[in-house]
Parts: sequence; C-alpha cells; structure tokens
Amino acid sequence: MDSVEEEMFHVRKLEISDRNKGFIELLQQLTVCDFVSEEAFQERFQEIAKYGDDHLICVMQDNKHNSGKIVATGSVFIEKKFIRNCGKVGHIEDVVVDSSVRGKQLGKKIIDFLSDHARAMGCYKVILDCSLENIPFYEKCGFKQKEVQMVKYFI
Repeated sequence: MDSVEEEMFHVRKLEISDRNKGFIELLQQLTVCDFVSEEAFQERFQEIAKYGDDHLICVMQDNKHNSGKIVATGSVFIEKKFIRNCGKVGHIEDVVVDSSVRGKQLGKKIIDFLSDHARAMGCYKVILDCSLENIPFYEKCGFKQKEVQMVKYFI
C-alpha cells in the first residue's frame, strides 16, 4: 500500500459517530447483526468505553471519496489470568473488511493494529477464532493454527 492509500485508510479507535458511517452495516457482512438503534449503540459504546484499553474496537474509514464510510473493523479485549505469572491474553474478534475494498491489505493493518495493542498492554499472546477458509489470511498475519474451537450458543 503506498502512502496515498495509507492516508485514505487510517486505523483509529471507534468513535460514537461511526454508527452513522456504516459501522453496523459493515458488521452485517461478517455475521448476524440486526438493526441497532442510536440509543442502543450509545449505551453499548459507553459500556465498552468503561473498560478503557482493555477493550478496543478499531475502524478504518474511507477518506478517498470523502464518503467517510467505515470499511474495516476489528476488536481486541484483554483477559487477565492467574496462569503465566498473572499474565494477560488478547482476544481478537469481529474482524471484517468491506467487500468493496478487500485485497488492499486493510485486514492485515487491522490485525497488526490489534496485535500491537495487545502487546503494548503486556499480553503474552493474542488469539482468535476463524473459519477454515480464513486460515491462510491469518497465517500471513503471523498466526498459526492451534487446537480446536468449541461453541455453545444460548440464542
């Protein structure tokens, strides 16, 4: 990515105004994400903000067309443990790049940003779950496959 594209797609923390810039619609490209009212978004945003740097949501905004549209996002939360000398683990979640801008290394920039944050927070590792078809992407980002994910849904 050249310096012009760097300026067009800069990683930053989620802002409360991003709801109106396509943030929820972007998440809908990843998974089930129903309509989120302005009030519900603000409540959840404030709730997450109380965790400070222990829960970070980042976004990339398209500044190329002055649209301001959110085109990539991801989050990391920090788990505090008793093992590993009361160590910390970063959990990366909800990584998605808008289908219109895939292939521009935006996903890698999001992963690098989140991984760097986890390292800066003192985490000894960062982990994530992904689909089988996304394994090659995450391997390019420096991750390796380990163990198996299990899930139990309540809804």
